[in-house]
Amino acid sequence: MDVKSKNEGCSFSKRDAIGFLFVLPMLFGIFLFVIYPMIASLIFSFQQTNGVSGTWVGVSNYRSILTDSVFWKSLYNTVYMGIFALLLDICISFILASLINNVKWGKNFFKSVYFLPNVVSVVATSILFSFLFYPNEVGLMNFFLGKFGIKPVGWFTNPSYAKWGIILMSLWRSIGYDSIIFLAGLQSVPSELYEAAEVDGATGLKKWWHITIPSMRPIFVFMIMIGTINAMKRFGDVWMIGGTAGNPSGSLLTVVLYIYRNAFMAAQVGIASAAAYILFVIILLLTILNNKFLNKDTSLY
Repeated sequence: MDVKSKNEGCSFSKRDAIGFLFVLPMLFGIFLFVIYPMIASLIFSFQQTNGVSGTWVGVSNYRSILTDSVFWKSLYNTVYMGIFALLLDICISFILASLINNVKWGKNFFKSVYFLPNVVSVVATSILFSFLFYPNEVGLMNFFLGKFGIKPVGWFTNPSYAKWGIILMSLWRSIGYDSIIFLAGLQSVPSELYEAAEVDGATGLKKWWHITIPSMRPIFVFMIMIGTINAMKRFGDVWMIGGTAGNPSGSLLTVVLYIYRNAFMAAQVGIASAAAYILFVIILLLTILNNKFLNKDTSLY
């Protein structure tokens, strides 16, 4: 009887065939647009090729990238903007979500208002901030700074400020979305914990510090991991502001922009593919480290 039930469990029925038939287009799409490009890119990374024809060069492309100062500069720019943007985004969006969670009325209004920038495309956001951060008094930001006697700042024209201009621009676009994620987590914190803390005489700040923040640890872990991955893939905003050269003076050149330049401008698909796999390994290692050190014990008890 056990053998019969085992055979029935392993049988392939007509209903199963129909199910696989419905899934087949998706599987074909995954293979065509995900698996095949990954395999092809891995092969290209060991070739000197323009994407059509090439010769096998082994690990020469990887060696060339790891000794290229431009690549290391792009990696530095990517990490620099990623770290500060991620830290500011998580802190500000969590505080904002905590404030929205405590308002007595208008929660949906505030959620809608803060979420609106996320609906705007990267291209539109870049155009908007290129006017806001215009390098003379015409720019709205410099106009207000001038009211306090501060000279105009070259937000996107001065290498010393360009990265921070991008960081501020990315914050404007991402804070609303991240606040919604944090707000969803805040509303799942058991009210009994706050009631017990009130009985013990805890103030609002102490409840926020000792109950809210520890309860939100899984959300923090998720936001840090996703934020790290997105930060390492930065491309659209720096390309719109600094162009393919990452101007001013290469201060906005990121790793993905480095890959784009080699693939589509220099026709060095082998170099670009190798750089893409190096970036893949970096993101993989960062994800593993984040998961290991941040996700040890996500329970409150």
